[in-house]
Formats: sequence, C-alpha cells, structure tokens
Amino acid sequence: MSSYRYGRYVDGPDPLAPPTDLRAAMDELGREVMEGSSPESALRELLRRGLPGTRGLDDLTARLWRKRAAITRRHRLDGTLQEVQQLLREAVEAERAALFPDPDDDARFREAQLDALPQSTAAAVRELAEYDWRSPRARESYEEIRNLLGRELMDQRFQGMKQAVESVRPEDVRRIQDMLRDLNDLLAAHTRGEDTAERFDGFMREHGEFFPENPRTVDELVDALAARSAAAQRMTNSMTEQQRQELAELSRQAFGDSGIGAQLAQLDSLLQGMRPGEDWDGSARFRGDNPMGLGEGAQAMADLAELDALAEQLAQSYPGARLEDIDLEALVRQLDGDAGVDARRLAELERELRAQNLLERAPDGSLRLTPKALRRLGETALRGVIDGVRARGQRDNRSAGASGELTGSTRPWAFGDTEPWNVPRTVTNAVLRSAGGPVSLDVVDVEVSETELRSRAAVALCVDTSWSMVQDGRWVPMKRTALALHHLVRTRFRTDALELITFGRHAETVDIGQLTALEGVWEQGTNLHHALLLAGRHVRRHPDAQPVVLVVTDGEPTAHLEATGEAEFHYPPLDRTLGKTLVEVDSLARLGASITVFRLGDDPRLTRFVDTVARRSGGRVVAPDEDGLGAAVVSDYLRSRKRR
Repeated sequence: MSSYRYGRYVDGPDPLAPPTDLRAAMDELGREVMEGSSPESALRELLRRGLPGTRGLDDLTARLWRKRAAITRRHRLDGTLQEVQQLLREAVEAERAALFPDPDDDARFREAQLDALPQSTAAAVRELAEYDWRSPRARESYEEIRNLLGRELMDQRFQGMKQAVESVRPEDVRRIQDMLRDLNDLLAAHTRGEDTAERFDGFMREHGEFFPENPRTVDELVDALAARSAAAQRMTNSMTEQQRQELAELSRQAFGDSGIGAQLAQLDSLLQGMRPGEDWDGSARFRGDNPMGLGEGAQAMADLAELDALAEQLAQSYPGARLEDIDLEALVRQLDGDAGVDARRLAELERELRAQNLLERAPDGSLRLTPKALRRLGETALRGVIDGVRARGQRDNRSAGASGELTGSTRPWAFGDTEPWNVPRTVTNAVLRSAGGPVSLDVVDVEVSETELRSRAAVALCVDTSWSMVQDGRWVPMKRTALALHHLVRTRFRTDALELITFGRHAETVDIGQLTALEGVWEQGTNLHHALLLAGRHVRRHPDAQPVVLVVTDGEPTAHLEATGEAEFHYPPLDRTLGKTLVEVDSLARLGASITVFRLGDDPRLTRFVDTVARRSGGRVVAPDEDGLGAAVVSDYLRSRKRR
C-alpha cells in the first residue's frame, strides 16, 4: 500500500491559502489617507504595520536587528588562536612529561628549549617546526595545529571546506593546490572573456566537492567566493592588531612551502577586482564570550552582511523600492519560514493593490487612489453609515425610489412596499416552491419591481476644512461622510448632481479623490459665505433639479469674500461677514433650497447663527456627534428625496 506524509507547503506560495484580503487593506489605506497621509505614505505605513495574521516590515526588521545584536554580543573572533594555544600547551606539557624521567643531558637541553619558547603563539609554533618530539602524544598535538590552521584557513574562504578537508596530509595539500590553480586560471580567463561553459563544467566535475553552493555559472561562482572572501577580510579588519599579526604568521606556516598561501592571495586579488562592490573595508565589534574559529567568524560576518542587506530591503527607503526586491531565501535562512511567508504575503498585497487597479501613478510620479479604490472606500463608508442609521432605529429604505420608471431589478416583497408586483418572477417562485405539485401563491413568492424617481436633485455638500476640524478629531468623520454620500448618489441616485465644496479661508469645489487625500493644514478662517456662493452657482446650473444644500461645520463664519476675490478674516466675526453670509442664505432660499446645517460642537455663538440660517432658509439644524455625522447627513438626504 502507498504511504503518504503531510507537512507544511514550502515550495512557493501555498495554493490552498486564502486570497489576499484587499478589502481590509483598503480600509486601512483609506483611514490613513483620510487622516491626511498621502496614498504612498499610507501604503508604506500599512506594509510596516502589517495586517491581522501577517506581521509587518517593522516586526521583521526588529527580528533581524535582534539576531544581529545576538551575534555580536555572544561571540568573539579569537577562537582559532585559542585552539592553537591550547594544542600548543598540550604538546609542551606532554613533551615535558616524557622528558622528566630521563636523566641524560639531551633531555635537559630539550627542556631548556621548551623553557625558552617565545611568548608569541605564532613564533613558538614556528620555532617548534624542526623540533624532534619524543612524546607521540605531543607530536600528535603539534601536528593537529597545522591541520587545524589548514582547515580553518580554507573554511574561511570556502564555505563548508572544513568538512571537505579532514586533515592537511600531503594528498590533501595536492588536492587544494590543484583546485586553487585551476580556479585562478578559470577566473583569470573569465576576466579576459576567454572562459567557456565547457571549461566551467569541467572545473566543477573535477573540484565540485569544494563548493557546496553548487554554482551553475562562473558568475554565480564568483558571487559566492567574493562574498565569502570579503567576509573573511572584514573579519580580519575586526580583530586587534596583535591578533592579525599572530594569524598572519600562523597562516604562513599552515601549508609550509606548498605555495597555497600565494595562490590564496592571488584568488583574493582576482575577486576584489571582479567584485569591487563588495564590502572589503568594513568591520564589526564582537564583545561576547563564545570564541569562533576562522570559518565560523567568516560565516558570522557573512550573516551580518546579509542581515544588513535584508534590513535595507525591508526599509524600502531607496528609490523605486518594491517588496518583490526582498530576498525571501535569505530571509528564511536568517529568520524562519514564517518570516518568509509574511514577507511574501506583504509583497502579494502590494502587487495586488496595483494589479487590481487600486493604486496608480499620477502624472507627477506620486501614488494615488484610483476611482475603483475610491468606490470601494465609499462602499465601506456607506455601509458604516447604514449600520449607524439602523442602530438609531430608522428603517432601511431598500427601494431606489417611491414611484416612477422601472429599473429592471426585482426583490422580495416586504411589508409596506407599494411597488408593482413582478408577475413572471412571482409565478416562477410559486412553481419552484410547489416542486411539481399543485401551484398556489404564497406571500413568500411575491417579488416587486424596483422603480426610480423621475425627479432629480442638485446636491451641494459644503464641508468645513478649517484647522479646528482637524484639532477636534472631526476630520476623518467629515471625509467618511462625504465618501458615503458620494457613493450613495453615484450608485443609487445617478441622476442627482452632487457637488463637494470645501471651505476654510476660501472655498473651492473638489472631486472625491481630492477630498479624500486632502491634508489638514493650519489655516484661520471659516468662509461659509464663499461656500454658499459656490453652492448657489451649482443650483443655478441645474434649474430642473430640486436644490439640496447640506453644510457641515464646527464654527461660525469668520471670513467672507470681497468683490476683489480676496478673503477677509476677522475673529470675533464682523457684522459684515455675518451679513454677507446671510445674504447668500436668502439667495438660496429664493431658489427653493432649504439649508440643513450639521452643527459639530456646542459653541453658543455657532448655535445662535445656525438657528438663524435654518429659520431664514426653511431648513433645519442637526447636532450629531462625530460618530453619528455620516448617518445624519445620509438620512437627511434620503428624507429630502422622500419628501419630494
């Protein structure tokens, strides 16, 4: 029988994983944009924080820095020197133990030689190179010094070499000599443009055991060797001057006069010329207690470089940065598989936001929300407003109009509906419900035809954008209200003409994209006079439509527009400012427009003024809190349509 094993899917994205939640991402983006962030910075903030179930770039970066700190705080670089010193002590102590019982003069002379050894470890090892050891254990310990140095020096430049070279026997030295000679010839030919794929393949067949990275081309081989060689150089740069001198002397003794040292120097020179962009001059400070050998130290320096590169990729601070630039394999190697999954999801989120036409580049190169994204934000805002209306106990008006032209859509009948029955749909429902038996109509079968009002409205939504709206936390509710009303008009009352008007020191008409991305700036002045002038112009452009003027403000008028086009500001408000504003109120009233003012805050002067506006225009005043603003504006708009 066949056996099966189940585990985590690791070969690319999980095909059974749920799709990227763009709605949640758009809600987060919309909130940031409406609070005044640019779409570009809002996207950057979203990716930094992440989403529920997906850690953001900040969390991944923090994990990288914690690992980097752990490497430098736990380790130090003198591990090979310490091992050499330990082996040297063992050799000398074993030799002394062998010499002590021997009474002849030769034994005393040898003891004197051991007593006179230099303090420098490298010098002592060099001086004992020709010493004739009496103790087999001492000779073995001394020979292990050469084996250790050979393995470490090769492992410092070739990852995994310590496993490939178990000892520095004559045959091992010849293998290394042959590999280095062929490698230098291959790289020299590559720099001259004379290498071929066949030559590289032959080199790998002959010496592939020394390269566990399994490079597929000369360039990949050079990349791996240069990164390792640069890490070895940075490790040397990180040592003290005394440690560097000791290791340089020991390195010359590791392979004797085999010429391997010269070949390694030639290799380093070739690699520096081929990859000058590698960090050959850097260093790091290690202050831990765990000693590392040359190979481990080079790997630690390579890890530090990879961690720094990953941190730069996650920071996304360079021009043209994209999350697709992140090296997922390196991230998994340095952290874990979960980090790779999080980074992949964030990259997919960024890619999908662009692919699904939710973000686009403006002509000036900046990032902006597309109309599709604005519609989605408007849908979310309207849903929140409708939920607020229901919470206040108002009945959801699901019809597109009370009477008039058919829209072509139907829906199940509900108590209180006055729309005409859709007979074909009603009979079809009854037949399907009867399942082949006698057909009889039931109330659950009835569907009605939706209709659309023949009348249309010219709606002017005037929103206060003075600094007090930002300061008192009313900025985002104001934008969310405008989004909800805009989406409602564009989707259910398409014949209505909606104008969005902002007013601070001056007033201006804006589209929904401009309003959504509008940043709060410190500006004195609440020029309702200018806003009502623009509202009147909008109403006059649509003489066949019912005028609806909605004003959202948290302060009385403190500025008005002069004939020259300049705005005059004064606080407390001038009688001239209040008078010119009320003149526009009366002008709108003559056009048939009743003004509904949504008063935010409890300023007594504002309360008296908006009461006057409502009385003179035949409108009304609504005083919602910030959370209820959207529901109040949308409800008033629907009420005005129902009244018509």
